[in-house]
Amino acid sequence: MSDQDVAGLRARLVQAGIDLLTEEGVQVLSLREIARRAGVSHGAPRRHFPTHLSLLSAIARQGFADLADKVTAELDAHQADPRAQLMALGRGYLDFALTHPGMFELMFRHDLLESSHLGLRETSLPLFQILVDLVDRAQPPSDLPPPVIAGALWSNLHGIAQLWRWGSLQLATGADDVEPLLRAALDAHLGPVGR
Repeated sequence: MSDQDVAGLRARLVQAGIDLLTEEGVQVLSLREIARRAGVSHGAPRRHFPTHLSLLSAIARQGFADLADKVTAELDAHQADPRAQLMALGRGYLDFALTHPGMFELMFRHDLLESSHLGLRETSLPLFQILVDLVDRAQPPSDLPPPVIAGALWSNLHGIAQLWRWGSLQLATGADDVEPLLRAALDAHLGPVGR
């Protein structure tokens, strides 16, 4: 099998996993089912991914790449103001979570992933660094370092995404729009605008 054939089959397996994840969720991502979807023998994935975790990690890596593309597009549209960029990043993150729930779940399930596999850290950590850099530019003077504030903000955004997906926030707050929650999260971590 040529290098091109190997790369093509690897890509087919990853895409089959993404399709399965999109249609049915994390719980059905077995090697056997991914192989069936890709139209190969159930042993074929093991020739290209040494473990089930390495294949799931490759799938998650694509999710992080897609999220990075979305975040970059959002940030490019709001270049002037770091606070506006943080709102745009938050919107992009929440939109991704709501439109790709299976992928969103997998990407942050480090119990299912090999974070050092296939550049997963190299794909996910730069996204966090974007958040850190924006927080550093947008925050008023603080005793807390930007990575700590960014981590708290990310946790808040992730919680909003999960609770909104499950319908819990709509029930608890009566809100029908996630935007005020996003604004409140930024105000909680960076202070209100104009302060």
